Amino acid sequence: MTQVILQAQSKAGQEPSDNLGFGPHLMLDCRQCDPTRIGDLAYVFEVLNTLPERIGMTKIIQPYVFPYAGLVPEDRGITGMVVIAESHLSFHSFTEKDYFFFDLFSCKPFDVEAARQFIVEAFDVKDWEAHYAERGRYFPRGGE
Repeated sequence: MTQVILQAQSKAGQEPSDNLGFGPHLMLDCRQCDPTRIGDLAYVFEVLNTLPERIGMTKIIQPYVFPYAGLVPEDRGITGMVVIAESHLSFHSFTEKDYFFFDLFSCKPFDVEAARQFIVEAFDVKDWEAHYAERGRYFPRGGE
């Protein structure tokens, strides 16, 4: 398992001030998972349905989860998304390749490690990379 912290650079070379910035973005690249879990629509739905409340987010809609079979037959899997008031969560599995991607982007701070651990445990992930970035470093926050 690997953790990668992404460092952003501005072309202008400015440092953001305290009243700028949008929020955290956690990205997970996962392999060596439980193949039945990453290919089970109901299970993926339940994980996506449960996580927002666990990390203090507000679901706007129930998860939208569906099987995906693209032009490349071995790329089939499950895709799911949850729109939250703070932004979104997404999940894309490739069941024949024992791989999935998970993203959680929010304008509200959240416990990144707790979210990562929840997903890794939920899908019994043995090997993963976590990418983390603070997005919108120059996004003007109103009223702050």
